[in-house]
Amino acid sequence: QVQLVESGGGLVQPGGSLRLSCAASGLTSNAYCMGWFRQVPGKEREGVARIYRSGGYTDYADSVKGRFTISQDNAKNTLSLQMNGLEPEDTAMYYCAAGLFVCMMRTHQTNYWGQGTQVTVS
Repeated sequence: QVQLVESGGGLVQPGGSLRLSCAASGLTSNAYCMGWFRQVPGKEREGVARIYRSGGYTDYADSVKGRFTISQDNAKNTLSLQMNGLEPEDTAMYYCAAGLFVCMMRTHQTNYWGQGTQVTVS
């Protein structure tokens, strides 16, 4: 029933910007947080940014602080990630996520995941 659909990925030059979006449906109040994770081949999936659905409190990985901004709409069912000053190290598959452990930017079997959208910086 839960569905997360990402969009907005693509190929950009270093220093460029992208805005990712995630449309969520079927979430209950138990999905306290939504956020973004990313993964490259051979590495574990890592948290990038998260937001509390109720209060809008945000947190970011140190590697993206000052460059990325996470936000949600008034209905709290659409998630965005504004990415500025992109670097080659940001190249990854970006996943929208929802759930309790997203609040801690941790992967967990209870997290809901989108299908991913590829971001390539070169």
